[in-house]
Amino acid sequence: MVTARESAVRAGPDRHSITRPLFATWLLIVVALLTQLAFSQSTTPAAARTATAQNAAEIIQHEETTTFKVRVNLVEVRVVVRDAKGHAVDNLKQDDFQLFDNGKPQIISKFSVERATDKPTVHSEPAATVPDETAAPIAVQPVMAKRFVAYLFDDMHLRFADLSQTRNAAVKHLQSLGPEDRAGVFTTSGQGPQDFTTDRAQLIAAMNRIVPRSRESQQYDCPYITYYQADLIINQHDVFMQQRALDDAMKCTLLGGGGGTKLNDPANGPEQKLAMIVNSASRRELEIGDSQVRLVLSTIQGLVRRMAELPGQRTIVLVSPGFFMTGNGDLQWRESEVMERAVHAIAVINTLDARGLYTPMPDVSVTRQPNVSNAGRILQYQIAEQDINQNVLAELADATGGTFFRNNNDFEEGFRRLAAPPEVSYLLAFSPQNLKFDGKYHKLKVTLKSPADGAVQARKGYYAPSAAVDASAQARRAIEDAVFSQKEVREIPLELHTQFFKSDENDAKLSVVARLDVRHVHFRKADGRNNNDVTVVSALFDRNGNFVMGNQKVVQMHLKADTLARLNSGITLKSSFDVKPGSYIVRLVVRDEDGQLAAQNKAVEIP
Repeated sequence: MVTARESAVRAGPDRHSITRPLFATWLLIVVALLTQLAFSQSTTPAAARTATAQNAAEIIQHEETTTFKVRVNLVEVRVVVRDAKGHAVDNLKQDDFQLFDNGKPQIISKFSVERATDKPTVHSEPAATVPDETAAPIAVQPVMAKRFVAYLFDDMHLRFADLSQTRNAAVKHLQSLGPEDRAGVFTTSGQGPQDFTTDRAQLIAAMNRIVPRSRESQQYDCPYITYYQADLIINQHDVFMQQRALDDAMKCTLLGGGGGTKLNDPANGPEQKLAMIVNSASRRELEIGDSQVRLVLSTIQGLVRRMAELPGQRTIVLVSPGFFMTGNGDLQWRESEVMERAVHAIAVINTLDARGLYTPMPDVSVTRQPNVSNAGRILQYQIAEQDINQNVLAELADATGGTFFRNNNDFEEGFRRLAAPPEVSYLLAFSPQNLKFDGKYHKLKVTLKSPADGAVQARKGYYAPSAAVDASAQARRAIEDAVFSQKEVREIPLELHTQFFKSDENDAKLSVVARLDVRHVHFRKADGRNNNDVTVVSALFDRNGNFVMGNQKVVQMHLKADTLARLNSGITLKSSFDVKPGSYIVRLVVRDEDGQLAAQNKAVEIP
């Protein structure tokens, strides 16, 4: 499925693709620039026309994606530091942190602070109207979405009793949503999602449609082997667990289980046959378990990608009893990719252990109980299995600066804590020294320098890329991230204005006009020209933060020295959208080939 973000950067027949030449008004970029140049010169009209003809070759625009220089590969680490009472510490500086990659200290090259009270800057001045008798001034400031909460229920592992309690608590928590909040309901199986909305009735209906899809009937399998036990038998070669499975296979086979297996098969002895049964069942359970975990992680990653397209604060609340993950390299890589994308998208993953306060006990629903002599040791394995199921919930929360709510039956309090972002978090980034493109796992550790104090939550590691990432691909991702982040960036001064006119009651044209100060652009000098390629992206979002449409242009500048000196007021950039009446956010992003960014937002209400 192609996401809004992906569609926003692909060329294609869809009129919403920003790489396709959508609007002829982009052709006015050069015209506006040349007009400005003509008026800025104290020359005769003939001389101005001559200068215009000479300058025309200095600026070229087209719709193709340009290639940018990307000098470094940054690894981002989101950190939350909590005091003894569990409150986030909010007064730390870059020098308070130490960061280690595989035990080697790293230089923190990027540092920022994110607070829950921070909101994306959206200018509220109404769009100006062009002179037109059908145009109307804008007087009402739209209430835009500024916080998104995704309730993600792990129906692949939840049992009915746990689902019922957590769902009831989530329904009650929905009443606390404010006018700037948007909530969505999702499941790890991908069934019955409800996209972000303010409609509580739709959200509650979506929650009520959730049903457990866990394999509770597994207890009747012959032999009874869990995903965790299968890993011990096949991958860890655990002798005790293999013997327990053999004993269970013997019991269930004699009771008529085992799929019709007969121990008196003349081709194999009873012990060989039992070993074959255990081996086959263990491998089957491993395959099913791996498939389920892969689906869960893929769903979480898809949700992170979806939320990266939304403006404002982004929080995922994963409701799950936890699940076991083997040492399968593919699964470990997928989990790392989920955490990487969440950190990059500034999406916090909070996790809630749906088991609440529990005591590991033997599963009495299993009719074939172990021998009394082995019961104690088997209980130890069961305790270890239930404990290890928590690991993935703790890892997802720690890696993204989230909170893990566990060993507590007060689920209403759990949702109250988890549906809000951490009070403050810190984003650290570094460029790995001598990074090898071998796909290997790197352990990360973040500590505090004295006298700073607190418990540190941060991702535990990352995987090195298996190959060098294409520079143009990194640049495209940087532009996409800037478009969908909704944060204002002023590395290059940029002025953004909007105006609209209505052709009738149902249709309007929204124009976006920007002036870019090229004096702050880093030009490359070659052949007596000042060169730089600037990518300009205009994007439109609705009141719920959903991407509506966008367009993209590349402006190639090859300016002579005297031309650059005359551009004191910058160059004018224009784009337009055909829209219906409603509330919108206009997002304009400009990026030069050295990676400098300018990004601004403006809220627009078209009556």
